[in-house]
Amino acid sequence: MTRILLIDDDEKLGELLKAYFQRFDMQLDNAVRPSEGLLKIQRDKPDLVILDGMLPEQDGFDVCRTIRKTSSIPVVMLTARGDVTDRIVGLEIGADDYLSKPFEPRELVVRIQNVLRRSRAAEEENSKLLRFGSLQVDTERRTAELEGNPLDLTTMEYQLLVLFASNPGRTFNRDEILNELRGIDAQLFSRSVDILVSRLRQKLGDTSRQPRFIKTVWGTGYAFIGVDPAAG
Repeated sequence: MTRILLIDDDEKLGELLKAYFQRFDMQLDNAVRPSEGLLKIQRDKPDLVILDGMLPEQDGFDVCRTIRKTSSIPVVMLTARGDVTDRIVGLEIGADDYLSKPFEPRELVVRIQNVLRRSRAAEEENSKLLRFGSLQVDTERRTAELEGNPLDLTTMEYQLLVLFASNPGRTFNRDEILNELRGIDAQLFSRSVDILVSRLRQKLGDTSRQPRFIKTVWGTGYAFIGVDPAAG
């Protein structure tokens, strides 16, 4: 049975979803405060977290940042506003999907199933060690190292690195990158890909003029060239 944790101060919503999720072999636990939810993530290790954007103690974006410091658990965020800015921020900090309130429970179930399917498929297909000069990506342990030093990557940065490193030489446009990583709202968020790539490049020591690993294909997108001049 899939174990889901809902972090939302709406207890009625928790009871509604708990009963509904049972139809789909999902067991729902509910935390009404972020501190309680973070403790349950650490202690119970659920398969996925549903996270409300507006919470007591701290907002859902801060909670998501806290989760991503120690865990790659899939996160689906709920937002009452649902505007583009909120979604782009969520993308940057590592949320895996979004759903605006009010919503249909069936749509939430479908989104959860899609997120879990992508997550599990990625783990199965990429369970190998990828090496490119001084860069090493261990997809089984979900770690990356550059020149022997661990890279501090967000979930989205790591997923992007795995996507590139698993397809060296292939050019991805922005919509393809978002479809591969998220499977949602690719056109809406295409401009956020540049931000994500820029942050990954910075951590890899890349520049657009002297790329070590990620090359800009002008007018198209990005490609992983898999060449490290320092490895000579």
